[in-house]
Amino acid sequence: MTTSDSKPTALVTGAGRGLGLEFTRQWLERGDTVFALARRPVKSAGLEELARKHGDRLNRVECDVADDASVAAARRTVAGKADRLDLLVNNAGVYSKQDAALESVDFGEMRRVLEINLIGVLRTAREFLPLLRKGRSPRLVQITSLMGSIDDNRSGGTWAYRISKAAVNMATRNLGLALAKDGITAVALHPGWVRTDMGGESAPLLPRDAVASLVATIDRLTPKQAGGFFDRDGEPCPW
Repeated sequence: MTTSDSKPTALVTGAGRGLGLEFTRQWLERGDTVFALARRPVKSAGLEELARKHGDRLNRVECDVADDASVAAARRTVAGKADRLDLLVNNAGVYSKQDAALESVDFGEMRRVLEINLIGVLRTAREFLPLLRKGRSPRLVQITSLMGSIDDNRSGGTWAYRISKAAVNMATRNLGLALAKDGITAVALHPGWVRTDMGGESAPLLPRDAVASLVATIDRLTPKQAGGFFDRDGEPCPW
């Protein structure tokens, strides 16, 4: 299959549930071709339901962003079905313990969180860069968090997650600068507090509402915003 039609070709990691699944749903509903990457995509009931409705445009691909070989294999699968990517959303991520005291920080846990949340972003971006370079107004989006904002941090704690997202924000600034010459707009987007497995039942935002705003913001990104950190509506977030 080649992606020569007028609709965008999109890829999202962590697509088996939560925001990633909702990105997949909303892109499919508007007619996009979507590559939904997840560690166990065939185990996702949400992706299975979408496959029944949009089987011709949904491609479920196994991918563990913490594993070099897995991401490389996913890239080969995608490249065998598409000649470009217009949108790539690095959504896969994990939370961490809400440890408050330095004495309680688990360095093994911190390494795991950094491997997925930070290195996974760079690993995925690097593997899929050749396809992004062929995209139309290509956009590379990192789903980050205001918890990664140094300026906004007033409560501390949750060390591994906060540090990983602050690092993602810096990585995005580097990506924005490095990829501008290729016409790729790389940004970090904070979705807000969303009612997902990670956000919990107390979160005020439903995934469909958060993602609708994110999709609209992604669609109107311009090269001038490359390397920026924004909320779901495209307003700048404090670094």
